[in-house]
Amino acid sequence: MAVSQEIRPTRIELINTNKRIRLAKRGLDLLKMKRSSLVMEFFKISRTVKGLREGLREKIGEALESLRVAQLMSGNMTLERVALMFANTYASVKTRNVMGVRIPELELDLGESVISELYRASSVPVPVNEAISQFEEVLQLLLEVAEKENSMRRLLHEIERTKRRSNAIENIMIPRLKENAKYIRMHLDEMERETFTTLKTIKKKMESGGKAPGL
Repeated sequence: MAVSQEIRPTRIELINTNKRIRLAKRGLDLLKMKRSSLVMEFFKISRTVKGLREGLREKIGEALESLRVAQLMSGNMTLERVALMFANTYASVKTRNVMGVRIPELELDLGESVISELYRASSVPVPVNEAISQFEEVLQLLLEVAEKENSMRRLLHEIERTKRRSNAIENIMIPRLKENAKYIRMHLDEMERETFTTLKTIKKKMESGGKAPGL
């Protein structure tokens, strides 16, 4: 790996380079710890999503069957009349922080219905009421699946981003800093050898009664 031409081969520069190496290694360790935590969270949510999807398929089947029974027993007119009494449904979004990643949390808001719980229990036909409850559960499960899948996508993006950063530090930054430190040490060693040789030559001349160069 090529050494930068701007490197000054001094002891201060060597000390600073070694500090940067230690700092880069600590940063690399933190990034690897972060990536491991993100991967653990990803697989935790993945297992949850798998269970939710299986439950959702089963619940959709039950809800469709309850709707079919309600149509047969109460008729489409009754279903439409009751449906008009319900308010629009909304989902509110909150977030939580997982290792720097904003994870969405969705909450179902059924709104204010025209009919009260008492009226629904006493006046809405039982098959229709059962179908309503079944589809409310389906809606809640759909919301949970959407929340978890969105979380998985965000975590996966951050895992890849963290991996790229750690690879850059491990395979580019640290080797480059080590090469710089090696270059500085070699240059300093060469200067020490030259100084030692010069001093040895001066000493021999002085011992033999001659004059040292430049004296």
